[in-house]
Amino acid sequence: MGLNITQKILQNHLVEGDLIPGTEIGIRIDQTLTQDSTGTMAYLQFEAMEIDRVKTKKSVAYIDHNMLQQGFENADDHKYIQTVAHKHGIYFSRPGNGICHQVHLERFGVPGETLLGSDSHTPTGGGLGMLAIGAGGLDVAVAMGGGTYYITMPKVVNVRLTGRLKPFVSAKDIILEVLRRLTVKGGVGKVIEYTGEGVKSLSVPERATITNMGAELGATTSVFPSDEITREFLKAQQREEVWESILPDEDATYDETIEICLDDLEPLAAMPHSPDNVKKVSEIGEILVDQVAIGSCTNSSYQDLMKVAKILKGKTVHPNVSLVISPGSKQVLNMLASNGALADLISAGARILESGCGPCIGMGQAPASNAISLRTFNRNFKGRCGTPSASVYLVSPETAAISAIEGKLVDPRTYPVEISVEMPETFTVDDNMIIPPAEDGSQVEVIKGPNIKPFPRNVPLSNVLEGKVLIKVEDNITTDHIMPSNAKLLPFRSNIPHLAEYCLTPCDPEFPKRAKDNGGGFIIGGENYGQGSSREHAALVPLYLGIKAVLAKSFARIHRSNLINAGILPLVFCNARDYDDIAEFDELKIQDVKEAIKENLVYVENITKQKKYKMTINCTEKEWKTLLAGGKINLIKAEA
Repeated sequence: MGLNITQKILQNHLVEGDLIPGTEIGIRIDQTLTQDSTGTMAYLQFEAMEIDRVKTKKSVAYIDHNMLQQGFENADDHKYIQTVAHKHGIYFSRPGNGICHQVHLERFGVPGETLLGSDSHTPTGGGLGMLAIGAGGLDVAVAMGGGTYYITMPKVVNVRLTGRLKPFVSAKDIILEVLRRLTVKGGVGKVIEYTGEGVKSLSVPERATITNMGAELGATTSVFPSDEITREFLKAQQREEVWESILPDEDATYDETIEICLDDLEPLAAMPHSPDNVKKVSEIGEILVDQVAIGSCTNSSYQDLMKVAKILKGKTVHPNVSLVISPGSKQVLNMLASNGALADLISAGARILESGCGPCIGMGQAPASNAISLRTFNRNFKGRCGTPSASVYLVSPETAAISAIEGKLVDPRTYPVEISVEMPETFTVDDNMIIPPAEDGSQVEVIKGPNIKPFPRNVPLSNVLEGKVLIKVEDNITTDHIMPSNAKLLPFRSNIPHLAEYCLTPCDPEFPKRAKDNGGGFIIGGENYGQGSSREHAALVPLYLGIKAVLAKSFARIHRSNLINAGILPLVFCNARDYDDIAEFDELKIQDVKEAIKENLVYVENITKQKKYKMTINCTEKEWKTLLAGGKINLIKAEA
């Protein structure tokens, strides 16, 4: 029986276990990446492990999130990351060099290698034929130290693409169609592998758009073949020597198969406030638009922005629309400037932002009250844009650009302009904004500013846990809910005590005070608790506030891992109806905790209602040991 792409890469990196879905496997990690929003904490944790130098093939630290420097905090974090990277063997991508996923695709990604990143959109690398996985910062720190990365062996879903996209239908529409079919939790425990004749018509940046937004499915990752298209892209990036062919065997098998005919697709949009709330643009109608934002790690490539420039050339942005554009990298911005496309964007009235995440993470460009904002980004959670009353629609660059001119949502197929863009034979390559590490880091001083506080450490697990229910939340609570990440809070990502004042405040402004007043307690969640960003702050801040366990109907993969790494129990209701029975301020008690989680059967007593709930945790032996130790750092130190 032949192997699919996912199995081939995993087999080549397997350290422990067998490729049996649902069982734990350990894999070797070739590359890591961090960004500044999660990187400071990841490097503090790496330093705590007292390892002199990273043991990966390549580790890269990017500055792309906290770009606004209204105070000293962001600049201090940047200086810390630069110096700690220089000391410990990590490449440093300076502010302005670009968004981590776009730059990594251009300059560092290698087909067939594994990549672990402290950002949920790390699967972007799958567009290049990598097995690229998003994780919490601590898991990335362990991988940098040479540690094995453990995951549950996922099922592999084959998305077979046939046909060819019609004009003004794009890769963004492909992934929106997948989201429409599978929903934001349809990829949990799965790898999405793309095959079929339709793959051959997609460039690497187009493939990367699809794998990037695979994160919104809750998938472990997404991956495309490494084929001649991949080879041509790497050759144009002057890196052809790293290419290798990685294709599924002819008799490869999959756990599920989905077929999408590209000929049948038309422009789509994800409506507020979820990436899977997808409808055809033609069905939504011509709603008036206040803002258009083009860019992010999803749609900021040279190919994307050249199409936008062709649409805007000789036109003027509608007077009621604010258009902002974020080039994905310095390479993209340089090439647009050299060929005149940047002038076309500026002449049309676009506001050019620096090459960074910017408005995608709520770092500036918040829309007006009650505004309609079209964005080429990957998430449209309520309030993520910085304006709670705004409505964000996720669309393709073609739809966004034409709608910016018209002042309303427009089906781009109705627009009379030629927008085909050939991939360049050679990209402009200038890595002068990437600083290599010191050959000998022993004399490098690591500089920490006053905003950088130690990360919280848990204590070994008690055999009895008790406390009050501090909050009860609904389905699909995101890490944006748990730990908001707007322009005001991002500068404090290295300051857990400060962030603790905002934990779960979008759900209940009184939660932080209630947690402190009661000495911690429990959180009750619905389905898919913790979806969205990989930020481990959504586990570290509850740890700081004394949260002992989260009881939910189900968990998003990365957040569940982050809770375990922090020593917080992620418990799942055996009977979902028990969720309805629990109320805020109910007194809960869990006895014989250590043995219960080992046996995967936990009984939670509701002292207030005199009831008992049966729950599971599905711990592996390593996760059990991590929880017993009070978190992964404690376990690492104990084993050392």
